Amino acid sequence: MRELIFSGAFRPGERISELTVAELTGISRTPIRSALQQLSHEGFVEVIPSGGYAVRSFSEKDVFDAIEVRGALEGLAARLAAERGYSAGRLRPLEDCLDELDSVIERELGTEEGFSRYMAANRRLHALILELADSPVLKQQVERAVALPFASPSGFIMAQSTLPDSRKLFVVAQDQHRCVVEAIAEREGARAERIMQEHARLAARNLRLALRSESALKLIPGGALIRND
Repeated sequence: MRELIFSGAFRPGERISELTVAELTGISRTPIRSALQQLSHEGFVEVIPSGGYAVRSFSEKDVFDAIEVRGALEGLAARLAAERGYSAGRLRPLEDCLDELDSVIERELGTEEGFSRYMAANRRLHALILELADSPVLKQQVERAVALPFASPSGFIMAQSTLPDSRKLFVVAQDQHRCVVEAIAEREGARAERIMQEHARLAARNLRLALRSESALKLIPGGALIRND
């Protein structure tokens, strides 16, 4: 259901018929009804007066706010990770992620496989920082914030690849990755928090560029739901 909505199979404002979804997916109507209730809770569909659900659209402001919220939460995660005072051995997986990202940027950026590797390593790096924060409450809030596909750490990577000077954008993002890991290793909580927040704002900047390009916007997961107010 989520993928059908994000891919644009249902237009914003369009009523979702349980029968139509059942025909598209081959799934019975009872789990579809449960899925729609969950999607309503997550904010992707909304109850309509005539009964049932319609696909929700998001303003550009909604998207920028979602990115800012994610940055604030991930900034807190980075600060907590730094304040926990982990050993070098515990931080080694972060360094491994950085090395892989460096390798992709230097040798494979521009290929489909390279972008896939970059996205996987990028997601892993963000997940590791959240794990090091060691806060189940924070983890739950971050997972909720990144449920919106365009608010996730990797939401704009494919769109970013089509922008002018895209390689420079990846190099800047990777420098921020290295700086935040360094701050965590040095137990500089406030610095780690600021860098992570700025890292999210880089995604917002990339979104502004992507919104000017129809081809780039199509590469953003859930981009079909963003309306231009």
